This record gives sequence, C-alpha cells and structure tokens, in this order.
Amino acid sequence: MIEQLKTWDRELFVYLNGLGAKGFDLFWIGVTQEEIWIPLYLLFIILIFLRFKIKRDKIVAYAGFLASFVVVFGLTRLIKATIKRLRPNNVESLQDIIRILQEPTYYSFVSGHTSSSVALSTFMVLLLQDRSKWIYLVYIWPALFAYSRIYVGVHYPSDIVAGAILGFICAYIIYKICKRYFSQEERGYFSD
Repeated sequence: MIEQLKTWDRELFVYLNGLGAKGFDLFWIGVTQEEIWIPLYLLFIILIFLRFKIKRDKIVAYAGFLASFVVVFGLTRLIKATIKRLRPNNVESLQDIIRILQEPTYYSFVSGHTSSSVALSTFMVLLLQDRSKWIYLVYIWPALFAYSRIYVGVHYPSDIVAGAILGFICAYIIYKICKRYFSQEERGYFSD
C-alpha cells in the first residue's frame, strides 16, 4: 500500500510539474521566493495592529503570529532531518523527465514553504474571521506558494499536503493558546 501511494505521489508530481511552460517560468520562480511575500507579512503586522485596541492583546497576537512561524519552522526541520526524503530534483531517475528550475539539496518532506505559509495564513484567519470575511483570501498565498514548489521541481504533492496539515495544526493550537491570554473584552469577539 505504501509503495502504491509513493507511486501515485511520484506520478502526480511528474504530471503537475510537466504542466509548466517556459513562458511562465519567471512568474513561478518569483512566486517561490520568500522575499516576494514581504509586503504580505507587513500587511499581516498592520492588520494585527489595527485589529486590537488593547496593547496586551496586540502583544499576544504578535507573539502568536511569530510563534506560528517559529514552531512550524522548527517542526518542519525536525521532520525533514528524521524522514530524509530526497527532493525530486535530486532523484536521478526523475532528472530527465521533470522540469528543474531550482536545485536545493536539503530534504523534501515536509514542505517548509507550505507549512509556514499555511501556519501564518491560518493564524491570521482565526484572528480576523469574525470581523473580516475577506480574510479567507489570504489562503491564495499558500496555494500559490505550494504549487510553485512542484512547478520548480523541488517537492512532491505529499510534501505539500503534509506541510499544509502541519501548518494548520500548529497555527490552530497556537491560536487556542493565545486566545486564553487575550483580555476578557477581546475573548468575547472570538467564536470557537
């Protein structure tokens, strides 16, 4: 069963990676760079500042935002070092049949780009969902970020899915912890 799942994962990766076209390469290479998303990080920081009136609540929210990244980053590195799955671009049998636009050498499972972007997006959605229904649009970021990792040839779909699950779970737990430390007034705004 595990071997069949690995085969399907590999086949889906080859298919999705093969959808790429030279005319879109620069776009997807740009999307996969963390630096291009700095304006979004700054927007998140501003939204937290505007969202909370009480200084203590702002501090708790910023701490949770930072913790969402730090915890998921640490867990991602730990999982990668434990599983030690080679990236598709480093698998010799795939090198002639896939498009490789980046060549990182560190391990593949789980996707750090996906886990961190899902964690930060989920934390922001949980903070703002009761006041801003548009906040769900931030999930466009991890979706683009995740697909870019397949497009450039460095992650299997299972790396992406596992990273998304890890990011969501970490953000949800950290949000629940933060919620306990918000002021009484603020806790009344949040739904469960």
